[in-house]
Amino acid sequence: MRKSEPIAIVGAGIAGLTAALSLASRGISVDIIEQAAQLSSIGAGLQLSPNATAILARLGLLPALETAWTEPDAISLVDGRTLASLAKVPSGPFARNRWKAPYGVLHRASLQRILIEAVDRQALCRLHLGHKPETARAESIAAITGRAAGLIVGADGVWSSVRSQIPDAGKAQFSGHVAFRLTLGWHAAPALFDASRVTAFLGRNAHIVAYPLREAQVFNVVAITHGASSATGSWDSGAGQARQSELLAAISSWHPDMRKVIASSGETTCWPLYEVSDGAWQHGSDTILIGDAAHAMMPFAAQGAAMAIEDAWELAACLDQGRPQAEALADYVRHRKERTRKVRARGAFNRFAYHAAGPIRLARDLILSRKRPEDLAADLDWLYGYSPRD
Repeated sequence: MRKSEPIAIVGAGIAGLTAALSLASRGISVDIIEQAAQLSSIGAGLQLSPNATAILARLGLLPALETAWTEPDAISLVDGRTLASLAKVPSGPFARNRWKAPYGVLHRASLQRILIEAVDRQALCRLHLGHKPETARAESIAAITGRAAGLIVGADGVWSSVRSQIPDAGKAQFSGHVAFRLTLGWHAAPALFDASRVTAFLGRNAHIVAYPLREAQVFNVVAITHGASSATGSWDSGAGQARQSELLAAISSWHPDMRKVIASSGETTCWPLYEVSDGAWQHGSDTILIGDAAHAMMPFAAQGAAMAIEDAWELAACLDQGRPQAEALADYVRHRKERTRKVRARGAFNRFAYHAAGPIRLARDLILSRKRPEDLAADLDWLYGYSPRD
């Protein structure tokens, strides 16, 4: 593509903002279009693994991130019924040494704030809030930005309007799982929650992940279980007691201490988890999808944000290689589809292992008990040690 042609990005979430910064770092002008009049963040916590933080560091964001996040010493797996430790993957300084980048946990709003501040400082980025294109076509985009775009990037999430205009694109579909979220005051949290690590409690047909959010001084607690979708597919707030009861039923066989935590917590919200099926990500040379718009996946590998960040960086790299744009986009899609396929497969394996019961659970626990922390870390080298294209 010609760097004199601006790129229009629809959506100012993690994917869109990171893409804007990645493109601008290569001298490409960007318009970011966001329908919200002001940016806010749904949800609470976010895990950023080294494959994502290495890219954010290249964008100069690591110092700001370090003021907002916690770098856990380990990612621990714990039996939800007995609270017995099953295994742990070392993190903290170990992650920085092995994967050459940190593993951090922080509030999603903190990451978004850091990205927005960086976009505001970048002269090649223009942010258009409170605008929703009538269509994702060039004329509708230009009506908002005041200039023609050489490429339209759909970074508008699982319900992408850009994706709806790409022939043979994937479809949003309910996964059959829901995420329950609650927060607990940092100092009031029980001992089973460790502020020095990310802890995943595993149980039959459910698992719960807990980790600290430094800026908010709370523990982020997310439970993934089987469940039904809502009519809107959005957060169901204002139904705290009903949601508590639903979650308690899902963990009825778990350790009493965990059930007590859930029963005594405040409002619990619920998010139906949607995936995007495999399909086309591009339309010729003028439109491309990234992040959840292209490949929304289940959170069992905690890689949703990381894949969006990788997409953003590698799209910019592909467009900056002096090739015809259609060729660059086709190469990007081939490369990223293979990467996200592997990550999806890892998530599917984790779902099977985390929610195991009966003999499968016993076999899982036996295998984990025989693995050294360093061996578990080595199993993640392909994921956390990933080297993105330059």
